[in-house]
Amino acid sequence: MTSFNQQDGALHCEGVSLEAIAQSHGTPTYVYSHAAIKDAFLSYQNAVGDHPHLICYAVKANSNLAILRTLASLGAGFDVVSVGELERVMAAGGDAGKVVFSGVGKTASEMRRGLQAGIKCFNVESEAELRLLASVAETMACIAPISIRVNPDVDAGTHPYISTGLRENKFGVDVESARDLYRFADDAPFLEPVGIDCHIGSQILDVAPFITALHSLLGLIDELAEDGISLDHLDVGGGLGVSYESAAPAVAEYVFALAEHIAGRPLELLFEPGRSIVAMAGALLTEVLYLKPGDLRQFAVVDAAMNDLLRPALYGARQEIRAVSPRAGDAEIWDIVGPVCETSDFLGKDRELVLEQGDLLAVMGAGAYGFSMASNYNSRPRPTEVLIKDDTVHVISRRESITDLWRSEEIPPEIAS
Repeated sequence: MTSFNQQDGALHCEGVSLEAIAQSHGTPTYVYSHAAIKDAFLSYQNAVGDHPHLICYAVKANSNLAILRTLASLGAGFDVVSVGELERVMAAGGDAGKVVFSGVGKTASEMRRGLQAGIKCFNVESEAELRLLASVAETMACIAPISIRVNPDVDAGTHPYISTGLRENKFGVDVESARDLYRFADDAPFLEPVGIDCHIGSQILDVAPFITALHSLLGLIDELAEDGISLDHLDVGGGLGVSYESAAPAVAEYVFALAEHIAGRPLELLFEPGRSIVAMAGALLTEVLYLKPGDLRQFAVVDAAMNDLLRPALYGARQEIRAVSPRAGDAEIWDIVGPVCETSDFLGKDRELVLEQGDLLAVMGAGAYGFSMASNYNSRPRPTEVLIKDDTVHVISRRESITDLWRSEEIPPEIAS
């Protein structure tokens, strides 16, 4: 059962009315369900069962400390792509020993911090990165655990901006190059090959591309074994989609399909889910400021904008938009747009709704890549975030004030007069 449901004619998150949240905390506000996050994470844990595994939540999807703490308390590992994300994980009580460090542009300082913290593994994405990591580890007189991110040239059929497994993408290395890098790492005194990694993209709604990529990895693992290189874990990345519009495979179907192909192999199985953990656990609450009918389009101007939720403008993403308290009457077709001075500033187009000025709307499926991609464009403060647990509303990120917008800025004395 979804954590967002109609009760007594109004949309609730768990047992809390979104109308009450708007009255107490204003709009726009991100609303998350603690129960939904927990259930989504446990769907991975339960599906993997007794096979050795680690579910590494992709921090970039939503990096709020309260959400990271929730997942850490459930035994999650974490997939990070910056030192800032690593520090967030540790600030939230996450175990650095369960962290994999991904990303194509790790700096030497980020490598040093990862080694100091004792992370589980660096997911290395190029020869140049591997050589720099070897040098950093040598200066620190410690061993850097590594896996190579393999780019299997698999078309996952997803949006080109979130496709990561094709040769034309910047991520990872091809299979043949990966074998050479493993040989280099195996010979390097301060590197230790411990795993292999692959991530072919986001919002994938078919299991088949994952299996195709997995076969490439398993073939390479067998070749490495012939070279005397034995790995401890297999990281299949994230990428399982959610049902913004189309039906997505169940987590259990996805996990079972992967697990059966490595049955009998002594490999720990790592997953890096982000979106499928938090997306459907969140909604963006917004108020209709004005209705602007026209000959060609009808616009409902709301107080949330592309700076609050970038996905529709960036990817053309379509997310369900629901009236918090649905009205009776004849529905009309509306474009739900924000106040930002860009034509791309919309949250949804061609939505069939009965609307009046002052109504509350909820953009569903907003728990992933919502607040984490928010900005202050047009000098707009970022919204409040609240987490609902046991029918209690917890503010987990306060709304920025106007003065927060320039708290890190300075006017030099030379130009102040």
